[in-house]
Amino acid sequence: MEDMKTGNADIDAKVEEWMRWDQNDTNRAEIRQLALEKNVDELKKRLLQRMEFGTAGLRARMGAGYSMMNDLTIIQATQGLVKYLIASVPDAKKNGLVVGYDARHNSQKWSELVATICINEGMLVYKFSEICPTPYVPYAVVHYGASCGVMITASHNPKEDNGYKVYWTNGAQIIPPIDKGIATSIREHLEPFPTSWNTSCVADSKLLRDPYDKIFDLYNKDLHHLCHFRDQNLSSKVIFTYTAMHGVGYKFVREALQSFGFLPPVLLPVEKQVWPDPEFPTVKYPNPEEKGALTLSKQMADDKGSVVILANDPDADRLAVAEKQPRCSLKHIGTCGIIQGKWRIFSGNEIGALLGWWSLFTFRKSHPDVKNKDICMVASTVSSKILQTIAKQEGCIFDETLTGFKWIANKACDRQNDGKHVIFAFEEAIGFMCGTKVLDKDGVSAAAVMAEMATFLYNHDSTLAKQLEEIFNKYGYHLSQNSYFRCDDPAITAKMFQNLRNFDGPGKYPSSCGPYKIKYVRDLTGKGYDNSQPDNVPILPTSKSSEMITFTFENGCVATLRTSGTEPKIKYYTEHKPDPTKGMDREAAKRELNDMVHCIETHFFQPKTFGLIPQSKL
Repeated sequence: MEDMKTGNADIDAKVEEWMRWDQNDTNRAEIRQLALEKNVDELKKRLLQRMEFGTAGLRARMGAGYSMMNDLTIIQATQGLVKYLIASVPDAKKNGLVVGYDARHNSQKWSELVATICINEGMLVYKFSEICPTPYVPYAVVHYGASCGVMITASHNPKEDNGYKVYWTNGAQIIPPIDKGIATSIREHLEPFPTSWNTSCVADSKLLRDPYDKIFDLYNKDLHHLCHFRDQNLSSKVIFTYTAMHGVGYKFVREALQSFGFLPPVLLPVEKQVWPDPEFPTVKYPNPEEKGALTLSKQMADDKGSVVILANDPDADRLAVAEKQPRCSLKHIGTCGIIQGKWRIFSGNEIGALLGWWSLFTFRKSHPDVKNKDICMVASTVSSKILQTIAKQEGCIFDETLTGFKWIANKACDRQNDGKHVIFAFEEAIGFMCGTKVLDKDGVSAAAVMAEMATFLYNHDSTLAKQLEEIFNKYGYHLSQNSYFRCDDPAITAKMFQNLRNFDGPGKYPSSCGPYKIKYVRDLTGKGYDNSQPDNVPILPTSKSSEMITFTFENGCVATLRTSGTEPKIKYYTEHKPDPTKGMDREAAKRELNDMVHCIETHFFQPKTFGLIPQSKL
């Protein structure tokens, strides 16, 4: 070890500790090489910093060090989690823990480490024997009455990343104070237990159960409550092009559509992307929202005369949708060969509007005796206010939450406990929850529901795009533009937000952005601030670890700037709902929103000053 000394006492102690605790030869070699090279800066990043346990768990780049995802940090996280469970949840060992994994590098191995540690602590473990979509884990937690669920996935992050998502006893992602309790327990149990590395106990343990087949069957049977027009689905003329984005989704979406009555070959898979591949060879980022991600899907759909594209992210908890804007009669769908026209990729807010309308329409059809005041819809604060408008106009309940499905799902759970019917929830980042059989975003059930809605609309000589216009005609236009800037340095991100808090002088938020006057400011960071509320105290919870500032302009536009919890991005979300009484039509509102976004990017982000890279240049 003497030749690995760097001259920095803190680093040298951590290098020695890592070499003592880690049993992964590849990761040990990585740390050893950095120490031999005296790469103090890199060792500081890897060994003197820890991943922060938040956003319902962990997510980071894979590699050696406490700030990265690897065997040792998985062991540390699980040791802390299981000790916290046993101490805080009655009958935790008996009720057990659900473990699932996706197709990324290391996911299966890490699921085995999780199972090993839990079994060694005497806990029953329901471990999926094959890759599964993320929604299957919270579904299984509720079905088995488990104490907890762990999904090994990094969702739509780049191939270099992986993650560790945690669900609580109610089937929703963890929220404070549970996440803080787990984080404390992790810090108290960092040294690997003597048995934590030995996964050989898993296969023969009497405490191990495989939920795969049972959950697969039950989940698809439970989908029937979301299906309302099975007879129409059986004879659907709409051909859906589908991509799994090199993830797990195809088998599960195919089965979900069959549960809705759709018959082969209604789902056309994009062969180059439909089978799991952790290298994601055809896309730079395996996120259906990213520019170019649907290129292969559009090419195949054009070749096959398909008019609707359904796309999941790699763990199938999100859904993207695109539709060909046809120039031939809808009556000739499936018979006229290649359909001329342009593809429209719907935003998450637009899909949320469509699914929200459909959920209310179909729920009323199947539950005519339920009063509107007992029907609830939920969306995050950065998502379109279209659900809020629909709920208000229809006499239903609407709940706004912080960003992230951990907040959405827990709010839905609270409403259910109060006897309300939560029919739909969404976040603008293409996350949708149809019903409450899964208390999380679910791209599998959302794909089946979207396929049925599209079939229904096409049978009535309409389209998704036309129906969206009908929704806006009835409830008012909700125009949105969302994007992000990339920033790899947290210090620069913090500086940019501090600049906003001192924009018009010390402690003064901006009063305008270019020519646009600001009416209200809501800051959900630290102590919080909201000048639209009594004593400037915000209603929504605040956070010390994340940045989020919302500006409400005098013209009615709302803009929110926030940091991502999983990626090095500063995101912004804008929405404009033009007031027809003021003589502003949709096109005028579009122009004004475009100009406002330009002002926000220029004045608030100041990319030249802070060195931020806009999404358009990535």
